[in-house]
Amino acid sequence: MRPRLNGDILKAFKKLTKPERRLLIIGDVHAPYSKKGYREFCQKTYVENNCNQVLFIGDLLDNQYASFHDPNPDLSGGKDELEYAIAEIHKWRDAFPVADCIVGNHDRIIARKLFKAGVPRQWMKSYNEVLGTNWNWTERIVYDDVQYVHGEGGTASTKAKNDMMSTVQGHIHTQCYVQWFSGQKRIFAMQTGSGVDRDSLAMSYAKAFKFQQLACGVVIGGHTAFNVMMPL
Repeated sequence: MRPRLNGDILKAFKKLTKPERRLLIIGDVHAPYSKKGYREFCQKTYVENNCNQVLFIGDLLDNQYASFHDPNPDLSGGKDELEYAIAEIHKWRDAFPVADCIVGNHDRIIARKLFKAGVPRQWMKSYNEVLGTNWNWTERIVYDDVQYVHGEGGTASTKAKNDMMSTVQGHIHTQCYVQWFSGQKRIFAMQTGSGVDRDSLAMSYAKAFKFQQLACGVVIGGHTAFNVMMPL
């Protein structure tokens, strides 16, 4: 007769047999101005690294027509840009129907302008309603003692040291790294890189910057982290 397991032993057994989280982190997409092939590259990275979860690190949208940078007059107007962005994001939705999405500074441009104009939040549609997705949109999320943020406040290494917590972020298109720190505990900082098309007119304000690092990231169980560079 098979022995019965008590509650504590059963909980421990279930924890040990639970699949380890293998998280794909997708860099700033800036739809509809992402690099051609970036989505396929992320899909390939997901499969090759046996990932079982997806997180967008922020700035899925560009919203250049409403940007605080001077909009480029040679680009489409707001209605056209949004329609192009939605069409592109639907391809991401079809590839990754379940995902977490960190809200980036470009994503919230429209909400900020409405707020500044005195429009109550009740009048604003959600990202899922506008984009036709069913993703989990949030400002910050923690998995396996690793925090995921967009990163407007500085670099991932600075935030990781300030918070004494492993940190993954995007926002800075020109940085892509994993850096480890050891003290009372061992933590890491990851800049994911991005999927932005540097040659797009929407990125003309950044032409004098360093080249974007085309990449995504993978975090396994909170203990292993690495970048995957997109072939040039």
